[in-house]
Order: sequence, then C-alpha cells, then structure tokens
Amino acid sequence: MCAIYGASGGPHGLGLTFDLPPMHEPDSRALVERWAREQRGRARITGRKARNLNPLIHVRGGARSVELGWWWLHVAGAPAPYSAFNSRDDALLRSWREPFQRRALLPARWYVEKGRTFALPGDELFGIAAIVTPVPGERGGGIDGEGELLSYSMVTRDAVAAAAEADPRMPLVLPREFHDEWLDPDRVGDAELISRARFASEGIGAALRIIDVAGEGSMPPTLF
Repeated sequence: MCAIYGASGGPHGLGLTFDLPPMHEPDSRALVERWAREQRGRARITGRKARNLNPLIHVRGGARSVELGWWWLHVAGAPAPYSAFNSRDDALLRSWREPFQRRALLPARWYVEKGRTFALPGDELFGIAAIVTPVPGERGGGIDGEGELLSYSMVTRDAVAAAAEADPRMPLVLPREFHDEWLDPDRVGDAELISRARFASEGIGAALRIIDVAGEGSMPPTLF
C-alpha cells in the first residue's frame, strides 16, 4: 500500500512542475511551492500532531482548485479508526460509497511501494485518483483558508507491469484525458465510473517504471 509519494525531489532530485491545471495559477503555484519547501516535496500520511497536509486538485464552486488535504479519510469528523489512507477500487461502492461521490487528484511525479520508487519514463507529473470527505470545523487548506478542510484516501487498483513486482496493488494513476470525468462533481460515483477509470489507467499504469530501490521508501511513514 502506497504511503509516500512526491511532486518534487525523489531519487532524481526533481524540481516542481505546474502543468496539471490549475497548479499553474498564481495562488495555486504559491501554495504548492510553500508546501514543497516545508515538506521537501514529499507527501506523507498525515499525523494528528504534525498536521502535514498535502496538495490535491478537486472542484469547488464549479472550478478546479488546489488545496492541502489530510491524508487519512475522516469518518464522523475524525480520522477513521481503521486503515483509511488507501481505498481499493473494487471496494469503493461497498466500503466508500459516500466519499466516492467526492473525488480529487493527487499531483505526483513519483511514488514508493515496498522500498521501490516508481515514475514515468520522463519524470512527468501525473494525477493519482483520490476520494475525499470534509473535516467539519477545520479551516480549508487553500491559500485563503476558505471552505472546509478535506481529508482524502488514495485509490488503488490491481498492479500492472513493473508495479506488480513490488505489490499486488498500485495507485490508480489516471491519464489526463480522464481527469475531467473523474473530477466532475455531477458525475455519480458508480460501477461504470470505476470500470472506466480502471480501463483508462491501464496504459499510464503500465508505463510506470522502477527508478530506485530502497531509497525514499527506506523511511517509514509516521501515522499518528
């Protein structure tokens, strides 16, 4: 189960890129740059005390927004008392039906699974599927602090190609042509969407390759 990913840094010492809309917009860019400085470009599971939030892209008020979210899905206003940082695609309707109606993308250039770091051949920025729930009473994670803070869970699928060498599961990485459908708040989260997302992810998932072994992944995540 993936517990570390990043938008910069990593084994290749990458700088930030901003080509997943609306990351290029001034406020979004400033937010991501600040996060990268504070977190060294790495997203980790959020701790209760550390409160290390991570960038996500979702639709708020009819437009895409970049905000910082809590990586561990909340239930009844608190972090779920069970594992909720990853959510299987084949369990979205059974276990995560309500959060599945609110969806986001996690911008990343690499991720770690069992000590192996994966990236696209050109280190391109990609979007990982996520589901979200609001955290009542907490200020939003945007540059202006508006709205409710969002918690999220990374969606996973059966591993394909090189990813299967590390674990039976991998992040559900979505190609850019599928981002609009995944983020559309009017699109019902149903079996058809799961099937379409899984099919759309086949090519980009198979393109991910191992770029490092026991590098970033040698540092275990801090949960709570």
